[in-house]
Amino acid sequence: MTVTTNNAASRSASLRPKPRAHTRGGTVATRLTWLVAALAMAASLAGLLIDGIYTGAVSTSEMFRAYDLVTALVVVPSLIAAVHLARRGSVRAQLVTASLVAYLVYTYAYYLFGTGFNDLFLLHAAVFASGLSALILTLTDIDVAAVKDQFDPRTRVRAIAGILGALAVGLAGMWIYFAVDNAVTGDVPTGSQLVETDTIVKLGMALDLTMLAPLYAVAAVLLWRRAPWGYLLAAVALFAGTLHQVSYLVAMPFQAAADIPGAVWYDPGEPVIVLLYVVGTALLLRGTTPRTRSPL
Repeated sequence: MTVTTNNAASRSASLRPKPRAHTRGGTVATRLTWLVAALAMAASLAGLLIDGIYTGAVSTSEMFRAYDLVTALVVVPSLIAAVHLARRGSVRAQLVTASLVAYLVYTYAYYLFGTGFNDLFLLHAAVFASGLSALILTLTDIDVAAVKDQFDPRTRVRAIAGILGALAVGLAGMWIYFAVDNAVTGDVPTGSQLVETDTIVKLGMALDLTMLAPLYAVAAVLLWRRAPWGYLLAAVALFAGTLHQVSYLVAMPFQAAADIPGAVWYDPGEPVIVLLYVVGTALLLRGTTPRTRSPL
């Protein structure tokens, strides 16, 4: 009985994907990610605790303070835990690490390019630059074949791909419509339910059309084909995208509580969008449940 049990355990262990050896690029990526976490925490705490640190429109300041809260309470602690687990060989933790860093790169583009000078300019630039470098190195160090091995063959990849495709078409279609309308009528798009300056709206359009929509579309196509990179990009798109929605939901009450004219407490259409992200993320996470095989 002992021999049979040991043999079964050995066969089960041999079926698990072996983590790739930590490369030099991975070591640098890890160190950079620790740096990103420290810088982002410092920047977010400064934004939350120092009155008047953000210059310009009050609506933008309150939006940034909401983002700071999400970064300090959710993103940085999760990033620290993910990096620790990734160093122990967890492929899932690598995916989470890449997703959180991608979220920070996208978010800090708003701090860096969406407003005028403020006392945190250099700190925001450091978060963005180190985050972008860490993201590139992390993505190139991940073994995409090992990522695919983490997913059950029965994972509903086409349902997830369909959700990503819908998000890509909806996001790109909305901004393209507003851009064409602006070219024809000269009307400036209102953006989201947040109170936003013209600069913020334009930056959001630019980032979404050049970064998010293409990411969702490419991830959808590759995942539909069950290509290894599809699993990786889908994870980054859905995990980071879910956090974007959380930040958006937190920013609205921040603006409303500050009595900014036109601010609202919630977006009536947001539950549908959040549901898409949550369902896609849940299906993806469910597909990564470790598989076991009965001993022969």
